[in-house]
Amino acid sequence: QVQLVESGGGLVQPGGSLRLSCAASGSIFRITVMGWYRRAPGKQRELVATITNGGSTNYVDSVKGRFTISRDNAKNTVYLQMNSLKPEDTAVYYCSADQVFYPRAWGQGTQVTVSS
Repeated sequence: QVQLVESGGGLVQPGGSLRLSCAASGSIFRITVMGWYRRAPGKQRELVATITNGGSTNYVDSVKGRFTISRDNAKNTVYLQMNSLKPEDTAVYYCSADQVFYPRAWGQGTQVTVSS
């Protein structure tokens, strides 16, 4: 099994930047795809970005050109660099990891608030 811990959330003004981190521990060799989800107030959780073991990335249209997902294999950490933040980006952000023969792992979530 894999355990995920997010960090880096907080309060930022519109146009600002935040970098979220997701540290993985446990059976990290089972991970195939990692991603970031978010749940905004009054909305269902949506997939924001994914990155495969091969380094392929994908993004929801609303964050393309502003967010970048990356990974540091040496540190077993996935990042979400968020630039040009907008109020509509306000949400709880969750890290996820797909695992071979195991259910998807989830982090506890970190709050991102974009407001002036």
